[in-house]
Amino acid sequence: MEPNRRAVLASLAAALLISAATPALAQSYEAALAQYNAARAPYEEAAGAYWDDISDKRRIRNAKRRTGEAITADDYVLTHPPVYSGPPRPVDPNAPPGPRPDERAPVPLVADFLRNAQEQFGFVPDRVNESDFKRAYAQAALAAGLTRDQIVGVYAFETGGNGTYDTQAGVTPTRPNAISPAVGYNQLLSTNSVSILSEHGGTLLAVVRARSKTLTGPAKLAMDRKIEAFKRMISFSRTVPHKWSEFDRLAKTTPGGVGIHAAILDRDIGPLLQVHKLANSLRFARSKHYMQPISAAELELMNLTGDGNGFDMLTMPPDLRAQVPTSNFFQQNGYERNPVARRTGIVANLVADIEKQMQRGAQAPGARELAAAF
Repeated sequence: MEPNRRAVLASLAAALLISAATPALAQSYEAALAQYNAARAPYEEAAGAYWDDISDKRRIRNAKRRTGEAITADDYVLTHPPVYSGPPRPVDPNAPPGPRPDERAPVPLVADFLRNAQEQFGFVPDRVNESDFKRAYAQAALAAGLTRDQIVGVYAFETGGNGTYDTQAGVTPTRPNAISPAVGYNQLLSTNSVSILSEHGGTLLAVVRARSKTLTGPAKLAMDRKIEAFKRMISFSRTVPHKWSEFDRLAKTTPGGVGIHAAILDRDIGPLLQVHKLANSLRFARSKHYMQPISAAELELMNLTGDGNGFDMLTMPPDLRAQVPTSNFFQQNGYERNPVARRTGIVANLVADIEKQMQRGAQAPGARELAAAF
């Protein structure tokens, strides 16, 4: 048989095999999809009811705080969220190539923040060595009323005690993909950067302008160029309504929003941004007339779950901390992405776990260097 004829016959045979297998593959997929839907439907119903109850209880607690009423165990959901244990969603063999519907888009990396900052705003952060950044961070923290123990504790927990100021969540020398846009000593999210510039950009700008007045020559010219670019970033952050969801959309879906996060890498602006987030938590607690000292672990509760939820746990008596599941202080998506909250289960265990990680991380070289910067 001629070689060309053999090749044609082989191709025809392969096509016939694929054609014959396609109905079987489709039938297998439909059966697997039916099994998945049968298992998933009751879970979705139970999870929806559970997280609706979480939201309802949160509204009740907030209303009670406004009127000065005591909060009791009945104001929390005391069961843990349902967990899906059925089969995974099958892959449709006829689906076009590309990401699955349940797959998340890749998280921008530091290189993306830098590129977009330069392209959109003409902003190039002034990056320094680790020791210099730590000293600037310590100075900014003290000026904002934060203590060495609070700052080192949060750093130890968020980075394990060795993270650099440009470390991004999930990125390691052997793993190039990020799990979050969070960067730095207290792992500030890109949405945080946008919201802080929108709400407090004028305050940060005043600090940087004051520094410019102490400089002369090329250093002053460079600082003034940075200030002009920073002003453009602030203006862009204010192009959306004053809502977290709008800040989040801007940070994650626009080149300018992605670029704003590069400010966290600048030696003059980066420490101010990170410190501002933690100092805001302290101010929030004081605004609620909570005047007791706030430990590093308690400050981290506010940093981890948001000021309102963290304050809820901060003011909770010990007997409730031992009963209340951590799910009460998260949205469903946030809880499912937070292994610490899921693993610890209840508030008392979460606080203890944070304290343990802080104590361990504080012994690492990076945490010791940060402590020495004070």
